[in-house]
Amino acid sequence: MSVDVTNETAWTIDPKIFSDLGIWVLDQMRVSTQSDLTIMFVDPEPIAELHMRWMNLEGPTDVMSFPMDELRPGDGKTVMEGVLGDLVICPWVAAQQAASAGHGIMQEMMLLTIHGILHLLGYDHVTPEQERQMFGLQRQLLLTFFAVRHDTGYEASLPAGTPDALAIYDAAHGAGRDLDSQHKDQ
Repeated sequence: MSVDVTNETAWTIDPKIFSDLGIWVLDQMRVSTQSDLTIMFVDPEPIAELHMRWMNLEGPTDVMSFPMDELRPGDGKTVMEGVLGDLVICPWVAAQQAASAGHGIMQEMMLLTIHGILHLLGYDHVTPEQERQMFGLQRQLLLTFFAVRHDTGYEASLPAGTPDALAIYDAAHGAGRDLDSQHKDQ
């Protein structure tokens, strides 16, 4: 299985943690080790452009999922194989959501990674029942990953003096951020 992690931001993010998390989640969901996943960390401007282009929604969002082969979880007898797709995550939005939720930025980005993978596997949260199922599964996967790994001291950081890209985006676009439009309830 290939999980490629690219960081196009000023954030210091250990790609191995996200690669390991992606491989672990796909294994738990019975997706073949021959499947490929890409995770990209981007600034507010690029994700806002994707958000407008693909969802017709303004402003940066936390995570976007772009499925390729429309894989679904395996059923225990068969393992699904192919190109899963791409995840695009904005650490700036994740940091804002983490502060609002009262947990760490890495925990938020890991939760968003799992959330995005579940979307790639066909999960959604349009109805209350779908939301309960998807959010419950993503919490279970994250907590189990932490329990299996025994090392939860993951950190994401910004170099000192790095300007706040989300504030710069908001100032350039003349709008405040509305966390209700994000996945803040994860």
